[in-house]
Amino acid sequence: MQARMKNPLMLYPDALKGMLAIDKATESNALPFVTRKLVQLRASQINGCGFCTDMHAKELRKAGEKDERVFAVAAWRDTPYFNDAERAALALAEDATRLADRTEPVSDAVWDNARKHYDEKALGALILQIALINAFNRVNVTIKEVAGTWPV
Repeated sequence: MQARMKNPLMLYPDALKGMLAIDKATESNALPFVTRKLVQLRASQINGCGFCTDMHAKELRKAGEKDERVFAVAAWRDTPYFNDAERAALALAEDATRLADRTEPVSDAVWDNARKHYDEKALGALILQIALINAFNRVNVTIKEVAGTWPV
């Protein structure tokens, strides 16, 4: 496998720096690292980004997550491996990733559930993380970035 072209984020390093600045800015105790990675993995699965799916699964394993949690992210509703806060984050990630799939893109029920588990600062970080991973996915899927090439 080979990418269609050099990653545009490597061609425009200031763009990559900006995206990484968003990631860095949202690192906080308000939104746990594992939750961020679960959300990134789920959005990447939805968007069909093999590169990001591979990377975030590896990051979760490196963080000590068990295989059953990593493998079950795509079916999180039907497994006992996620707590209520993680489920709320995953539901928000799905709705915010699939904006065009519904007449009410992010439902009030999903939003209200997320608000039960996260304060405003954590919700802000979660929303920015979802937007950021969707941007990364769109770049990588478009150029067919090859999975397994990011050192984790």
